[in-house]
Amino acid sequence: MTLLEAIILGIVQGLTEFLPISSSAHLVIVPALFGWKLDPQIVFPFDVIIQVGTLVAVIAYFWQDLWKILIAWMRGIQHRNLFETPDARLGWYILLATLPASIAGVFLKSAVEAAFHSLTTTASFLLGTAVLLFLAEMLGKRTRSLSQMNALDAIVSGFFQALAIFPGISRSGSTITGGLLRGLDRPSAARFSFLMSIPIMLAAGAMEGLNLIREPGLWEFLPQLSAGFITAAIVGYASIHWLLGYLQRHSLRSFALYCLVVGAGILAWQILL
Repeated sequence: MTLLEAIILGIVQGLTEFLPISSSAHLVIVPALFGWKLDPQIVFPFDVIIQVGTLVAVIAYFWQDLWKILIAWMRGIQHRNLFETPDARLGWYILLATLPASIAGVFLKSAVEAAFHSLTTTASFLLGTAVLLFLAEMLGKRTRSLSQMNALDAIVSGFFQALAIFPGISRSGSTITGGLLRGLDRPSAARFSFLMSIPIMLAAGAMEGLNLIREPGLWEFLPQLSAGFITAAIVGYASIHWLLGYLQRHSLRSFALYCLVVGAGILAWQILL
């Protein structure tokens, strides 16, 4: 992987992690379209590290919210009233929503890594993202805010996040879908989607970080890792800001159409090759 390839993939990750169009799909599609010959032993750890870059972006963007949630959560434990305030409840809901994807990630790690090497599988899952987004817009009532969220909302969003361990199923798209199907409005569903991504992305980054330390050629690969990480963080921060504003006034249908066109186009390309 060259430095330019790392920067391009960092931009792709930053743009597509929070937009509901699947960052994992684009990290498979872009190298295939450009004909890049990337080392399979490096691709998966690199993808996780640039996801950590977008983790830095979401923490930086929501740091005030996260601080309030953390303080309220700790006070709730101290006062033996775990759901003392809306912020304390939100802290527990974030942890609750993390469980399904954590369990799925442990048991399906090998299958997920194999899927990352299949363009056809990725394109097929991207069509699944399109279906989820269309369903969210058709069936979601969008009548509740984040302060009205309950534990069942968190569990449902967590199960939708578990779907996104496969490349092509957008994590933000699937979790926003879960929130909308539970009646949350678009900005609230997106906000919770971003907040609930933090624990799972942090855990994945820590695990792959340990694997990278054991790699014999780590120091030779450090410039590419750093470039991808920094680029993903900067672009990801901008993407969060843009999407939250966009969802105040627009639906998810344009993203669903994009996923449909790209997924179908990649499948047609594979058939014609």
